[in-house]
Amino acid sequence: MHLSEICDRVEIASDGITGLELAITRKWSVIVLDLRLPGKGGIEICRQLRAQGSYTPVLMLTAKSTELDRVFGLETGADDYLTKPFSVLELVARVKALMRRFDVTNGYSSENKNNTLIFDGLEIVLDERRVVFNNKEIELTAKEFDLLHFFASNPDKVYKRSQLLDQVWGYGHDGYEHTVNSHMNRLRAKIETDPDNLKYIKTIWGVGYKFIAKKMDSQ
Repeated sequence: MHLSEICDRVEIASDGITGLELAITRKWSVIVLDLRLPGKGGIEICRQLRAQGSYTPVLMLTAKSTELDRVFGLETGADDYLTKPFSVLELVARVKALMRRFDVTNGYSSENKNNTLIFDGLEIVLDERRVVFNNKEIELTAKEFDLLHFFASNPDKVYKRSQLLDQVWGYGHDGYEHTVNSHMNRLRAKIETDPDNLKYIKTIWGVGYKFIAKKMDSQ
């Protein structure tokens, strides 16, 4: 099996500078990045893509296998992480999974009548991946937006950190749970005004998190 069997078009860049140019000038279903590309590494490419507002799913490939390296790649904005050596079948399976998750997110947006989820003091504009908090637009990273979107789409349900890793990051491994914690802390710092009286995402101690805000009708 080859990636061309699941994608209409596959292009390969042999260096990071060319890869970044291809990534930002065309629309892709998935971007597969090697961590150690000549000219510009995968981490820097991913960081620049996210800084420019690109939310294309990114699969990071690397020979490094330490937990710190894996977490750093995810924190930078990668959606999945594959450590060498790996089989082609596993690579294809990861790419397929990223494409499915991206399609589900986009599908939910297109089915929403106004493409906007509205709560008291908080608006999530799905198709523009934009968030307005207390009448001011705020900047969220790609994963912070995905996390907020997931919670807002599933209110009153308690999710364990491992479940969030699986649903939002595509990981179900215990070793990455602090990735959820760090993203949650940053997200809350942007949408919560009183840490002692949380309005949107509540911690269920010993279990996980729950979105507690009630959806309002769009105007």
